[in-house]
Amino acid sequence: MSLPIIALFTGLVLIVAYRTYGSVLARLLRLSDANITPAVAMRDDNDFLPIEPKFLLGQHFSAIAAAGPIVGPIIAGLMFGWGPALVWIILGLILIGGVHDFTALVASIRHRARTIPEVVREHVSPRAFVLFLVFIWLTLVYIIVAFTDITSAAFVGSQALENGQVVKGGGIATSSLLYLLLPVAMGLLLRFTKLSLSAATIIFVPLVVGAIWVGQMIPMDVEGWLNLSDAQKVWDVVILGYCVLAAVAPMWLLLQPRGHLGGYFLYFFLIVGGLGMLLGGRPIEYPAFLGWTSEKGDTLTPILFITIACGAVSGFHALIASGTTSKQLARESQAKIVGYGTMLMEAGVAVLALSCVMVLAKGDPLAGQSPNLVFAFGIGSILEKVGIPAVLAISLMLMAFTTFVYDTLDVCTRLGRYIVQELTGWQDRKGAWIGTMLTAGVPLFFVMQKSLDAAGKPIPAWRTFWSLFGASNQLLAALTLLGITVWLLRTRQARWPLLVTGIPAVFMYGMSCWALVGLVTKAQVAAVAWVGVVLLGLAAWMAVEAVLAIFRPARIEPLSATP
Repeated sequence: MSLPIIALFTGLVLIVAYRTYGSVLARLLRLSDANITPAVAMRDDNDFLPIEPKFLLGQHFSAIAAAGPIVGPIIAGLMFGWGPALVWIILGLILIGGVHDFTALVASIRHRARTIPEVVREHVSPRAFVLFLVFIWLTLVYIIVAFTDITSAAFVGSQALENGQVVKGGGIATSSLLYLLLPVAMGLLLRFTKLSLSAATIIFVPLVVGAIWVGQMIPMDVEGWLNLSDAQKVWDVVILGYCVLAAVAPMWLLLQPRGHLGGYFLYFFLIVGGLGMLLGGRPIEYPAFLGWTSEKGDTLTPILFITIACGAVSGFHALIASGTTSKQLARESQAKIVGYGTMLMEAGVAVLALSCVMVLAKGDPLAGQSPNLVFAFGIGSILEKVGIPAVLAISLMLMAFTTFVYDTLDVCTRLGRYIVQELTGWQDRKGAWIGTMLTAGVPLFFVMQKSLDAAGKPIPAWRTFWSLFGASNQLLAALTLLGITVWLLRTRQARWPLLVTGIPAVFMYGMSCWALVGLVTKAQVAAVAWVGVVLLGLAAWMAVEAVLAIFRPARIEPLSATP
């Protein structure tokens, strides 16, 4: 088997899935443009604003894709071989992940663009609402921990290429900081001048590409006056400081223009990476299957299903779909392409990331590096085959990875702030700052800790917390599907929700709890064990609340919008 065959096969399967199962879901959910969406009915040109599908597609895609579908497939592919990872990405996405995202978006627009926790409060119980919020906040914290540490690692040290050239981590840091300044300038121009979005795109996309070249020319070499470990801690603080500012800044100033520019990075990555797979000529060298148990003793079941936390299924997507996207959907019919279609596109990102493992030789030293380096060197080597210089290609991919992470970090911090404010009732400006500082402060504590393995070697924070993040994220998906199943059963005289959302909910709930139990019993870090116990307790309580809600008298209502 070769990369072109895998690329063509994956693309064909995803297209067929969209046109068949996606259409089946749309009919079951009774999508109709006769139903007025909240974006239209409640338009305020601030939070509620209907926008063109092509822009909403890019914004939603950049928000959900980020770095998750890159990191998870690489880790899982290295652990068990690329075969099981590829099968889970394709089947998991079609039957569970796409269903999760699609139904979460529809559930939100049918409830005045309320979030999934609010839907749970209405159809399960107020107690379940609070439990869900606490669970989500803990999940967001560990997403921030994992991605902050992975990103800061890319900003230090350097990587020598076979041709003698060097990719400087400080250069990636410079490029990323320039990248954060450009959206601010774009946001100001869009807000206070007559510059159109199309014109701004034409101006700023080339500037982002230029920032990558400039970064390698003027690297921010922090480790020049600190040791490597301390330099990474400095970047941890800088990244989390950015998260704080992004979480309290107006949406138009940073998040919206940055998300727009980040979407072009994703499209470029998908198109150029896909062409590289088809035309690059790199052979597959890594084994398709390494066994049911990894070298470190982790079993394929359930670890595979929580390691690939994005790209197949992700509970985080429900927060995006119900938190922001539902407030901008102009017509119900667009929910299929935005909810189900973008998840299929994310599978493309996951398969491209997995291809970086496929082209490695067994025992390649790169396999022991962090996922962002495996990704950058893997895609970079493919792009080099089609004529892009190695240093530029690898720098471009490291920068792309960083932009994807920023999409995740600032959204997670903002959502965490919303949850703290909701739980405490502190809805003023002071409450916003307290919620933000708490959401970013807990990750800061964890990334500053030093963990050691059995041999006394340091363990990166992202590696310590990735499995916990993956398990909690997948359990969040299970609880979301469980809540949606309750909503559908209580408002419809039909049993199809038990098949379409109920079975996926039970499967993900079982795999996630199984994995969490293993993490608790084997944890080398006490915090991981204690948080795992808390998550298991919350999940069990939520399940009981959902079962009780199912057996309460049903409230049969038309499955339609309620503006």
